[in-house]
Amino acid sequence: MTAHESEPLDTTLNLDTQLDTQLDIKHPDQDDRQNTNKWWTITGIGLGVFIFALDVYIVNLALPSMIESLHTSFAVIQWVVLSYLLAIAITVLSISKLGDMWSKKKLYLIGMVIFTLSSLSCGLSSTVEMLIIFRAIQGLGAAFLSGLGTAIIVEAFPPEQRGLSLGIRAGVYGLGITLGPTIGGLLLAVGDWKSIFLINVPIGLIGISIVARFVPPSVIRETSKSFDILGTLLLTLTLTCFTVGITLSQNNSLDASLVGYLFALAIAGFISFLIVETNQEQPMLDLNIFRSREFSVGLILRFIGNLVMAGVIFILPFFLQLIKQYPTEKAGLLLAIPPVIISVTAPISGTLADRFGGRLISFIGLCLIGMSCIFFSTFDADSSILNYVLAIAPYALGVGIFQSPNNSIIMGAAPAKQLGIASGLLSLSRILGQAVGVPIVGSIFSLVTIATAKLAFDVDVTAAPIDSLVAGIHTTFQAIAAFLFIATLLTTCFWWLDRFGAKQVN
Repeated sequence: MTAHESEPLDTTLNLDTQLDTQLDIKHPDQDDRQNTNKWWTITGIGLGVFIFALDVYIVNLALPSMIESLHTSFAVIQWVVLSYLLAIAITVLSISKLGDMWSKKKLYLIGMVIFTLSSLSCGLSSTVEMLIIFRAIQGLGAAFLSGLGTAIIVEAFPPEQRGLSLGIRAGVYGLGITLGPTIGGLLLAVGDWKSIFLINVPIGLIGISIVARFVPPSVIRETSKSFDILGTLLLTLTLTCFTVGITLSQNNSLDASLVGYLFALAIAGFISFLIVETNQEQPMLDLNIFRSREFSVGLILRFIGNLVMAGVIFILPFFLQLIKQYPTEKAGLLLAIPPVIISVTAPISGTLADRFGGRLISFIGLCLIGMSCIFFSTFDADSSILNYVLAIAPYALGVGIFQSPNNSIIMGAAPAKQLGIASGLLSLSRILGQAVGVPIVGSIFSLVTIATAKLAFDVDVTAAPIDSLVAGIHTTFQAIAAFLFIATLLTTCFWWLDRFGAKQVN
C-alpha cells in the first residue's frame, strides 16, 4: 500500500476524532482513565489536606519543649502557631484568584513544594526567630493547599459525586486534626520537637509525585491574565489588621488602643477594597459572585459554623481539666472523640447530600450541633463520662453532617470560571470563623466566670472556684446555642425564599 492509499483511512480517523470531540463522546478507555484519575486526584489532594490539617494542632504539644530547647518564652513561642494561621488567612484568597487565571494543578504543586521545604527548614531551625519565619512560609504553602484543593476536586469529579468527593476531603481533614496530637505525642516520646516537622517531608514528596503524575491539567476559564495588584494589597492590609487584631485582643496585657487602631485600619481597608473592586474591569474579587443567594448564605453559615466549632473545642478542655479535673491524657482521649466521628460521618453526609440535596442535610447538622450545646449548658461537676459522650456525639455528628453538604452548596453555586476564588472564600470563611470564635467565646466564658466569682478582671480565669467555672460553662454554651439557632433559622428562611422564588417562576 502506497502513502497515497493510506490517506483516506487517516482522514477518516481524523474526522471521527473531530466529530467525537465536538459531540463530547467519550470512549470506554477514556472513561476508565478519567475514573482512575479522579480517585488518584483525591488521593494526592488528600495527602496535602492531611499534612495541612496535621500541622494545625501537632505543634501545640511540643510548645513546652520548644521553650526549653530554644531558650524563649511562652509569649514568643505562641507565634509559632499564630504565624502559620495568619499566613494562611492573609494569602489564601489572592492565591485562589491566581488559580482561576493560571493552572490550579501547577499552583498546588508549588504549594506542596513550599510546604515540604519549609517543613524541612522548620525541623532544622536552631533559633525561635528562624522557626517563626519558616512557620509563616509553611503557612503560605498551606494556603495553596487549602485554597486550591477543593476547586481541583470539584473539577475532577462529576456534579452528581460532588458531595461524596468533598465529604472524603472533609473526612481526611478531620483525620489530620484527630491524629495531630496523637502523632505529635508519639514523635515527642521517641524524639525531639523537630521530628513533628520532619514527618511532613516524606508525606509531601509522595503527594507531589501523585499530583504531578495523575491530576489532570486544570481547566482555565479566566480569559484575562491581568492581576488586580491594588485590590490584592488592600485585601492583604484588611486581613492582616483584622486577624492580628483578633489575635492580640486575647492578650489582656496589651494596650487596647493598639487593637483599636488595627480594627480601624481593617475597616478602612475593607471599605477601600470594596470601592476599588466595584470600579475595576478585572477585579481581584468579582463582587457579582455574592449575588447568588445560595453561595452567599452558604459562606455565612460556613463562617458561623466554624465560629461555633472553634468556640466549643476551646471551652471543652476547661470543663474537663478545671471542673472535672481529669488528667491531661484522659482529657485528650475524650477530646479525640469528635474528630473520629466527624471523619467517618463526613463522606456519608456528602453522599446523602448528592441524593437528597445539601440544604436539608446542612439543616439537620446545625440542629444537632445546637442540641449538643444545650446538653453542655447543663453540665456541672457531677456530670459523668457517659453524660459527656451523650452530649458530644450529636455535636460530632452535626459537624460531620453539616460540613460536606455546605461545602457542596457553596462550590455548586459558584460560576465555573471562579471555582478557584470560591474555594479560597470557603477556606477564608473557615479560618476567620475560627479566628473570631475563640476570642468571642473565650471572652464570654472569662467575663461570666470572673463576674460570678466576684474577682478582679485581671485575674486568670483558671483561679476561679468550680461553681463560678460551672456558671461560665452554662452561660457560654447557652449563648452558643442561641447564636447557632439563629443561623439555623437563617437557613430555613433562605430555603423557603428559594423554593418560593422557584414556584413563582414556574
